[in-house]
Amino acid sequence: MKYLLIAFCFLNSMLGCAYAQGTGPDTFTNPVLPTGPDPWVTYKDGFYYYTNSTGNRLDIWKTKTIAALATATHKTVWKPPVNTAYSKDLWAPELHFLQGKWYMYFAADDGHNAQHRMYVIENSSADPLEGEWVLKGQVADESNKWAIDGSVFESRGQLYMIWAGWEGDANGQQNIYIAKMKNPYTISSERVKISSPEFEWEKFGDLHDANNPPHVNVNEGPEILKHGNQIFLIYSASGCWTDHYALGMLSAKVSADLMDPKSWKKSEKPVFETSKENSVYAPGHNSFFKSPDGREDWIIYHANPGPGCGCGNQRSPRIQKFGWKKDGSPDFGIPVKTGVPLTAPAGK
Repeated sequence: MKYLLIAFCFLNSMLGCAYAQGTGPDTFTNPVLPTGPDPWVTYKDGFYYYTNSTGNRLDIWKTKTIAALATATHKTVWKPPVNTAYSKDLWAPELHFLQGKWYMYFAADDGHNAQHRMYVIENSSADPLEGEWVLKGQVADESNKWAIDGSVFESRGQLYMIWAGWEGDANGQQNIYIAKMKNPYTISSERVKISSPEFEWEKFGDLHDANNPPHVNVNEGPEILKHGNQIFLIYSASGCWTDHYALGMLSAKVSADLMDPKSWKKSEKPVFETSKENSVYAPGHNSFFKSPDGREDWIIYHANPGPGCGCGNQRSPRIQKFGWKKDGSPDFGIPVKTGVPLTAPAGK
């Protein structure tokens, strides 16, 4: 659903905002790129690796300073062959280093949204911009239902995948599912639904498209954030084609059975949402990273520069530091206005 109402506004985005404009050696401004839906960041061996949705290929950026993403080394690492089940609509890629190899997860289809499934490619090189990326295939549970936004995490020695999917074969609602994995490319359990849209702020999703349902409720883009003895699952709620796209949160104890839906408690209010006063609209589909010195926590997310921009290329990646509340849960604050000088992540 994430690209149903794409309005390709790249030129307007380029003209309408400055990005990564440093005001000093240790400062930057948002956005860090002029366009970049579904941003993802991971850190390894002194480098940040970044990727986002491009639609027809998988790209990676490499930089020592994520605030300087605009000048990072950038490479297309994989393009799908034509006329396959995964040739088109490549969405929400994520790059993970697992069990000594790089894995890149993504959703793709054959040009028809109902055929969206999750796939993964593998690279044994120490540097993901080098070596050869090899398609390992589809990553699916036995139900093999519509699936997007796959992410992988480890807890207490067990590898898990989380994603957004349909309950059946018809569009109408996206839920968050979890399953166990026996290795980075194989799901080994049945999927379990741990979140569905239930609050009003999760149910903005009217469509005006004859090829789709009149309304779709959305939970998507699940990402894991660990802190102390708690695990937080931050997800995006409501349709990305609305200005109500926002981040919600599930929380569980590290010691809990993560495959039990009762282990997860949902926040009744969004934890990060549109700031009209700062002209940041529909912030969502985030990931997390640490500063180079490992002491600061940062969120990266995409957002629109104004109302009514929908799921197009005006969505640009922004980063900002966040803190923690007394109960141990994250405090993301409000989206920062573009062009405001911010102190870059600490450490070299």
